Amino acid sequence: MCQLLGMNCNTPTDITFSFSGFAQRGGVTDHHADGWGIAFFEGSPEQDPTQPDKGLRLYIDNQPASSSPIAKLISQYPIKSRNVIAHIRKATQGVVATENCHPFVRELWGQYWVFAHNGNLENFHPRLHGSFQPVGTTDSERAFCWIMQEIAKAHATTPSVKELTATLRELMPSLSKHGTFNMLLSNGAALWAHGTTHLHYIVRQHPFTVAHLQDEDVSVDFANVTTPQDRVAIVATQPLTNNETWTAVQSGELLVFVDGARVG
Repeated sequence: MCQLLGMNCNTPTDITFSFSGFAQRGGVTDHHADGWGIAFFEGSPEQDPTQPDKGLRLYIDNQPASSSPIAKLISQYPIKSRNVIAHIRKATQGVVATENCHPFVRELWGQYWVFAHNGNLENFHPRLHGSFQPVGTTDSERAFCWIMQEIAKAHATTPSVKELTATLRELMPSLSKHGTFNMLLSNGAALWAHGTTHLHYIVRQHPFTVAHLQDEDVSVDFANVTTPQDRVAIVATQPLTNNETWTAVQSGELLVFVDGARVG
């Protein structure tokens, strides 16, 4: 199975600490070596901070994350974002190729949507219309296209986070019945996380403490790099640190995070 990593914050934050440990799972501390990717939502200087970030940086590579030069750049370059989704691939459907690397990106209602999936969907071949078609050959990208198609059919214009969450909760069982469906989804306004097997989250807020990575001997004292107002939610397939309390997502549960807090 693949590995997922998501971050949702109330202020632009870098993910270098979490990503440096996460990348080790792409061939060093785990055997997921069939590619990786990461997407950062980014706002403009003139943007109203209450509005979703519309800019997007996407990096994908079919090399193992632990040895990819692009992954090394990301682990050292503090790109600040309020919503981030990363993925390390263990191929189940589709060859090892760049077009099959997650996250996948589509546009709807003038917004970028980013999606990554961990699992395997058997016999999932939905009828897709022209607006949303897969480029690669993975079950994951087919699932993403189907989700985008169905939410576009359900809403004529951009709905609220609450309305989108309700629609996604209706859609998830149709995917889960085909197999394992752990996923992360974001449109720059929120981060949605659905689990059927392994998915965990933590919300870091004041008072901040020291965190130690599970996959590397690296620690950071978040009290030295944050303000009391900061709040950061991290979602991962398995806990990234070994000295913090992570919460397991229950099977069939859909969570939504806004401004670093769980709101559903």
